[in-house]
Amino acid sequence: MSLMDNDIIRNEFNLQTDLIHLNHAGVSPWPVRTLHVVQAFAEENAVMGSSRYPEWLNVETTLRRQLQKIINAPTIDDIALLKNTSEALSVVAYGLDWSKGDNIVSSDQEFPSNRIVWESLSEKGVEFREADLTMAGSPEDSLFSLVDDNTRMITVSSVQFSTGLKMDLERIGKFCKDRGLLFCVDAIQSVGALHFDVQNINADFVMADGHKWMLGPEGLALFYCHPDARDRLKLHQYGWHMVETVGDFDRREWTAANSARRFECGSPNILGIHALSASLSLFLEVGMDTVEREVLKRSEYLFDRIKSSPELELITSHESGRYAGIVTFKRNDVDNVALYEYLMKNRVLCAPRSGGVRFSPHFYTSYEQLDAAMDLVMKFVP
Repeated sequence: MSLMDNDIIRNEFNLQTDLIHLNHAGVSPWPVRTLHVVQAFAEENAVMGSSRYPEWLNVETTLRRQLQKIINAPTIDDIALLKNTSEALSVVAYGLDWSKGDNIVSSDQEFPSNRIVWESLSEKGVEFREADLTMAGSPEDSLFSLVDDNTRMITVSSVQFSTGLKMDLERIGKFCKDRGLLFCVDAIQSVGALHFDVQNINADFVMADGHKWMLGPEGLALFYCHPDARDRLKLHQYGWHMVETVGDFDRREWTAANSARRFECGSPNILGIHALSASLSLFLEVGMDTVEREVLKRSEYLFDRIKSSPELELITSHESGRYAGIVTFKRNDVDNVALYEYLMKNRVLCAPRSGGVRFSPHFYTSYEQLDAAMDLVMKFVP
């Protein structure tokens, strides 16, 4: 039985029939189970107040366990729940001790969140170096070519948001480990789409919002911090939730939590936690093997459609191991901004990127929808 015949998949996505959602690299729709959990939580809160608060906290623990499985973290103590990727990157950037003359190596294709925060360290005399990923023998070689004795960290997106280029994180992580460099990964375009293993890639820091490939809400993100790196981050936010003896409000003495919870200063986003936990339960039920396989098959299907049309140019690399769920392309005989606007007007949710159009289907997206979207691409007349 095919994936799309499976009742779990068929019953979990209730998008309007005339809507083709190809923007999972932007903001994703929720599964039906997530909708129901949020509705139930809201009703419970309205009717019962906080009488079930202990049970709500159990959902928080469940979510940490789910995230631990999704990224293969050693323990739930390595997982913090923050507001978004940008906050997690800021925790790292302003938690580390920097010296004038230090440098950070990254790429020239990063989303602003993984650029601006590092550029802001110029006030401390820290240089942010951007590698041209198209120049050397490989994207990784481009990064390595900028590393010198003053390099403290390599920070890179697992998959580039615009071109869809998938980085070889295992190779970068080994390079960093062999040289004593910190390794920071913005994994927002991977987690929920592909297998992700923080241990295999030797990452020190990994962050990812829940509202893209994890099919969750905005306002909640995972932050993985390796235990050896945890104590290296100075804290700049303090409150009742980040102490070791959380909940003991009469205690005057306090220390920061030994776990990554030390980065969560105040009250948790309980509503978001319920929603993201519900969404991740679907991934764990379907299995990340299936999710990754189906995501890649849809990318490959789009590659074939694009390469079969002389008017279209594929921007995303179709080299094995260099793509994930993002497929960016352009139509050379039209204004691609106008093409994007035409697609959106015709209910194809996508994004304008790299001078073209970015499609990002998920594991449940039907091939009929992909065909319909590509047919609209070719029908467009300026």
